[in-house]
Amino acid sequence: MSSTTTSQTAGSGGPAEERPDGEPRGTGAAPGGGPAIGLGPGKDTKDAPRPARLIQNEATTEIPVHLLFRDDPEPGPLLPVDPAAIGRPQTGGIGAPGLPLGSSGYPRSTQGPPPTPRLRRPGRHTPRPAAQVDPALVERPARVLPGTVGVLAGTCGAAGCVATSWWAGVLPHLATEALHLPVYGGTGLGLVQWAAYAGSGALGLFGFGGLARGRTGRAWVLGLFGRYRGTVRRTGLLWVNPLLLRRRVDVRLRHWRSEPMPAADGSGVALRAVVLVVWRVRDTARATLGVEDHETYLRECVEAALARVPVEMPGAGRGPVETAGDALTRLVAADAGAIGLEVYSVQPVRVEYAPEVAAAMHRRRIAALDAQHRATVLTSVVDSVEDTVTRLTMRGLVELDDYERKALVKDLTVAFCAGRGEGGA
Repeated sequence: MSSTTTSQTAGSGGPAEERPDGEPRGTGAAPGGGPAIGLGPGKDTKDAPRPARLIQNEATTEIPVHLLFRDDPEPGPLLPVDPAAIGRPQTGGIGAPGLPLGSSGYPRSTQGPPPTPRLRRPGRHTPRPAAQVDPALVERPARVLPGTVGVLAGTCGAAGCVATSWWAGVLPHLATEALHLPVYGGTGLGLVQWAAYAGSGALGLFGFGGLARGRTGRAWVLGLFGRYRGTVRRTGLLWVNPLLLRRRVDVRLRHWRSEPMPAADGSGVALRAVVLVVWRVRDTARATLGVEDHETYLRECVEAALARVPVEMPGAGRGPVETAGDALTRLVAADAGAIGLEVYSVQPVRVEYAPEVAAAMHRRRIAALDAQHRATVLTSVVDSVEDTVTRLTMRGLVELDDYERKALVKDLTVAFCAGRGEGGA
């Protein structure tokens, strides 16, 4: 009977096993045709280096496991390259030509270790752009004259027309007598008379046509052929160029009570909210020329703010209502300030559930109130029972063991619950 060689495989330390072909494991050639890793028969395994574990499949090159987790490549010696092997896939193991060797003597990929994955830092939050209009569109005072100038110009124009009629001899006899004018036959209507009529009429029309009355809390935005010419905030009798287009703007402090608008609470339950907005026009130029209708724009800003701010139902204290009002005021003021509107307050004055969820939410609220009431009653009963048992025991009126104590607690609980139920009924 032949003796069995007790060689050890590298990395296992146990006895060598025989392959199906009769060759003991740990000897012979390495996979891929490289030199043998294991030790031959009769050799001590303590002097042999322990090979690294390999990952290998049918289509990839053998890569040592430790190379997959290295941060920096370690250069190793290069073996001579076989010109005939250029262009063929490298499938060899240790000693494959042309592949660099690492510090452990095993080949690694020529492309180096895989790059270390880096975590991408979250980008900075880019704030949404603020609404703005033409920076050059700013309110400025318009040039107007006192009303006496217009009255004087209109009177002069009317007087010129009367004088021209007397000169041409077309003034009625009654008017001549009323004005105490001398009788004059007149020269007739000629080119000069018609020119005098035109000048006097134009002066009268411009004088009387430009008269305007300024009121407190009202302003006029003036424009000429689509160009902004200024704003009139003066009061009293004024003369404004009649060729200018006038737009009256209310600059008083105003409040607007909205119709029920869609909203939501912190849990996403659909609500209907009525808000009260206190506002005024600060820049008349931007309010009238920056948007088509500043009141419609304000309404849409309120709707957008309600879609972003959760509104709580009343009854949970003043805190949530005031918080929602402050947030709504801040958002609406920021959006409406671009067109010259100054918003002082946006407060929800009535909040109710939307019709599609009103019935379900009312039932849920009643159930929550009932559960809260039951918990309050139970807490009160337990406190009363505990106080009664403690007093009886501490004063020495009764001596109770565990069984008797449990029975007394049970009887007192039933009695107190029955009494609370009759009192609540």
